[in-house]
Amino acid sequence: MSNEVRNVLIVGVGGQGIILAADILANVLVSAEYDVKMAEIHGMSQRGGSVNTMVRFGNKVYSPVVEKGQADYMLSFEKLEALRWSDYLKPGGTIIMNDETLNPLPVLLGRAEYPGDIEEQIIAKGINLITVNATAMAEESGSPRAANIVLLGCLASLMPLGKDIWHAAIERRVPPKTVEINKNAFETGFARISERAAADEALI
Repeated sequence: MSNEVRNVLIVGVGGQGIILAADILANVLVSAEYDVKMAEIHGMSQRGGSVNTMVRFGNKVYSPVVEKGQADYMLSFEKLEALRWSDYLKPGGTIIMNDETLNPLPVLLGRAEYPGDIEEQIIAKGINLITVNATAMAEESGSPRAANIVLLGCLASLMPLGKDIWHAAIERRVPPKTVEINKNAFETGFARISERAAADEALI
């Protein structure tokens, strides 16, 4: 990976493990000897409101804030949040989106409708969209609460860093009794994207 500053945006709603995912990512990047800056916005997290974390890394990073049009990658734990933050992606940037719908308060109150064409709107912006059912994949790995780690595994498969460094960060940041479940979830996400890439290559 080059020394240019790279940007990752992690978005979702409160209670989905977004802050933990960002913390593990930052640990991995620090272990890989990058300069890392992280910004967290989670004022509504206790009520299931929108949460986002920005992680920037490179040879030297001066600000933790990712501006619109700067993000290389986004992990989105929920579909509407992916659309809400999609303007932050670079042209040709990649969103890894959990195929999960959590209705925000205006939808629950009948004041708005949940959009039915989220994938189409995102792709129309020239963004690479990878949709995975991270919640189901996490449940298969041992716990649906590990969907955040499944998404990290998906991201890891796109980054040239060894899996050992990711496993070590997971061991440091999750409760000891959940280490194996989270490692399994990571491997499940990593394998899903690797298999998809191999299938795409076979079609060329």
